[in-house]
Amino acid sequence: MPKVKIEHLTKIFGKRIKPALELVEKHADKNDILAKTGSTVGVYDANLTIEEGEIFVIMGLSGSGKSTLIRLLNRLIEPTSGSIYLDGRDVSKMDKKELLEVRRTKMSMVFQSFGLFPQRTVLENTMYGLEVQGIKKDEQIKRAEKALEDVNLMPFKDQYPSQLSGGMQQRVGLARALTNDPEILLMDEAFSALDPLIRRDMQDELLDLQERFKKTIIFISHDLNEALRIGDRIAIMKDGEVVQIGTGEEILTNPANDYVRQFTEDLDRSKVLTAEKIMAKPFTTNVDVDGPNVALKKMVTEEVSGLVAVDRKRQFRGFLSTENALRARHDHLPVTDVLTEMPTVSKDMLVSDIVPIIYDAPTPLAVVEDGKLLGVIIRGRVLEALAPATNNADKEGQNA
Repeated sequence: MPKVKIEHLTKIFGKRIKPALELVEKHADKNDILAKTGSTVGVYDANLTIEEGEIFVIMGLSGSGKSTLIRLLNRLIEPTSGSIYLDGRDVSKMDKKELLEVRRTKMSMVFQSFGLFPQRTVLENTMYGLEVQGIKKDEQIKRAEKALEDVNLMPFKDQYPSQLSGGMQQRVGLARALTNDPEILLMDEAFSALDPLIRRDMQDELLDLQERFKKTIIFISHDLNEALRIGDRIAIMKDGEVVQIGTGEEILTNPANDYVRQFTEDLDRSKVLTAEKIMAKPFTTNVDVDGPNVALKKMVTEEVSGLVAVDRKRQFRGFLSTENALRARHDHLPVTDVLTEMPTVSKDMLVSDIVPIIYDAPTPLAVVEDGKLLGVIIRGRVLEALAPATNNADKEGQNA
């Protein structure tokens, strides 16, 4: 069961909601609905699922509906129609008491504007949510200090927001959200007001917290680089609609439409795509079975100048060139005696890190995990990865 499931969720702002909703159900254009009813569709028939423990980024330009969508999840904005399931329970049908309990124990929100009280210390700001719940004072302090420790702010607990940098203020907001130990963190453009370097530090902080606590994080952003850096999956919105959901690599390599393609065209793909995504199927020789004659026959058949050497268990052993296979045949040597080194990379290595390795490499690169050969990377695949995304299917490549 997904942690969060949204089905046909729609939010309409205006007075003529019923006729506008009827037009949504008929899949009318958002601008036509506005012209005919005077009502604005903030979220248009959204459907998505969010798994437990993932960072799910919802992104789009200003006015795309992303901030409205995240506020529908905890009903800071009431939905017009549709369902919001949390662990199988429909949040949209909860009464005020049930909803309050969910807000207090299941979800916490971090805002772009920090939302700190200037007259309260860092510790007092962090305690605020617990204070509202009527938690005993000593328990408030204990939990707030633990949250501040988690975001490395304990030395600043007695200072005031005005004494802190923007990044530190946002960490106070994050600590406050963590005091309830929520299952879900809702983060609405939480880092967008920060300077670029501080913003990157906060992204690192969030990834570190996620590594330790495995929260379900729903993160709103208008920055694709940020989305790709922190998101396990990304939903892209336009005019209230969710137009594509996928991993960063899926969105980069197979954009759903021209709108998504425009989002990705100026991106440095080398800092997003990994070896696993661009590797090709290798031509191999099994050193436990093949002699130099068999290896040479394979090279002729496949029209390649070398083979990746593996054993019966597909453990990577090295590289066999045509020249060395001929030498092994002439000198009656096993191929294991003439194997040469072949650079290896992990499947998660970024293309940007692969480029300097393959530049000087005399062979393709072997993609290896736990000693086993997964694939190879050739220069042509790297060049393809750096080119703009198209709708064409990935071309099959082989090592030469």
